[in-house]
Amino acid sequence: MDNIKIICDSLSDIPMELIEKYDIDMVPLSVIFGDKEYKDGIDMSKSEFYKMLRERDDLPKTSQVTYITFKNVFEKYALQNKKVLYIGGSSNASGTYQSAVMAKNDMEEASINTFDTLSLSIGCGCIVVHAAKLAKEGKSIEEILNSLENIKNSLSVFFTVETLEYLQKGGRISLAKATIGNMLNIKPVLCVDDGLVKPLSQARGKHQVINKIADLIKEKHGDDLTNKQIIIGYGDNISDVEVLKKKLTEEFKLSDILEVEMGSCICAHTGPGVLGIACRDK
Repeated sequence: MDNIKIICDSLSDIPMELIEKYDIDMVPLSVIFGDKEYKDGIDMSKSEFYKMLRERDDLPKTSQVTYITFKNVFEKYALQNKKVLYIGGSSNASGTYQSAVMAKNDMEEASINTFDTLSLSIGCGCIVVHAAKLAKEGKSIEEILNSLENIKNSLSVFFTVETLEYLQKGGRISLAKATIGNMLNIKPVLCVDDGLVKPLSQARGKHQVINKIADLIKEKHGDDLTNKQIIIGYGDNISDVEVLKKKLTEEFKLSDILEVEMGSCICAHTGPGVLGIACRDK
């Protein structure tokens, strides 16, 4: 572990206790609200961000990590003779990963590897934490990268939103569809596929959409999840987590569940009432 440094970006939504436990360096994206820019997770707490989302009519914008930021971070650890492994949020959803690759390519003398998770938030976080655990166990960069490919292939990420309002504001669905959907209490089921958020299904009401997500998990992973890592992600809707956990305990054999607050990079597009689950092989 001493000679490998795991670096990620804030698209991974890793809780601070795990960042500290595994000595991960998280590079923040930026969030722009009006004319003010905030470093994701640094200049504004998640609860403050949720509050702003609910109170303001305009949507925030997210901005990728720059080339120079990555170059400075990589140089810092290269000077410490560290082997760097940067594990990034999906290259198909953000230019952040490409910024890291550009910085790496300009530092040929340093030992820097990059890995594209092709996932977001709790899905990306699954992969980063797994890598950090392997590094702590003394695995080599090559062993870690091989394991990450297997993890990426086994990973499923499903989520839903409280209201269609934010998807409509972001241009992902029409105003008419959002208005009718909200009137009928329609909840979408979204997934992360090939690094992008895509619509998968829908259901009417909170309990039905949670049932649908449970069915999708069962279809992909079976009903015995004791050898799976489960992460539940949420915004300011902590009560929904209990509903989802109750459903999971009724339908599946489980070992443990990690609960994670989703950050601004996801909630800027989904709204603060987001509820998701990531499942992958241990």
